[in-house]
Amino acid sequence: MELLPHLEVNPEKTPEASVIWLHGLGADGHDFEPLVPALSIARRLPIRFLFPHAPAIPVSVNGGYVMPAWYDIYEIQIERRVDEQQLSESAERVAALVEGEIQRGVPENRIILAGFSQGGAVAYHLGLSGRFDLAGLLCLSTYLATPAGQPGADRKRAATGPFPVFIGHGDRDDIVPVSLGVQAAEKLAALGWKVSLHRYPIEHTVSPQEVADIDQWLAEVLLTPQ
Repeated sequence: MELLPHLEVNPEKTPEASVIWLHGLGADGHDFEPLVPALSIARRLPIRFLFPHAPAIPVSVNGGYVMPAWYDIYEIQIERRVDEQQLSESAERVAALVEGEIQRGVPENRIILAGFSQGGAVAYHLGLSGRFDLAGLLCLSTYLATPAGQPGADRKRAATGPFPVFIGHGDRDDIVPVSLGVQAAEKLAALGWKVSLHRYPIEHTVSPQEVADIDQWLAEVLLTPQ
């Protein structure tokens, strides 16, 4: 499978961990690249950051306008309908990036899968599938586009134990309501995942306090012996 086009931010030393960060609807891999200098963990541990670009496809809720998107969204209501086949295809392409990092010498349990909004939904879809024993999931202003606990997840968790999940969401988010972030946190906690939910007085964006919390969480996950 051809790898998704992506940006890479490489450390000076051989990477000991990787973070694959998926952007939201209509953005691209450049969206979160500027956050790297703000993360002190990147100066304490050699981490490779990958920022993939989603393909450009028509998006139904935007009148069929072609834009970077991980999957089509049919409806924008709370119980939103999405193109699950496209979601799965995007998850497969991200899985190829994970496998690529493993082949480059980064163990799967040293790989963080991160995503904002639509990218976070893809991160959930792949991360909860049980395909990889990741270091953790970082899901921002997002939602579970498919039911939690996909086939294989119980088998993987039984073998390795659940890994940490950081969920960050703005209380004033009018694109992805905070109730969806809370719902995801409650569902995953009930399934045994190590969830930490962080709420902020912001809209559909990321705040400086959230970046600081992400930095602390990454340090806890990647620097603390598991």
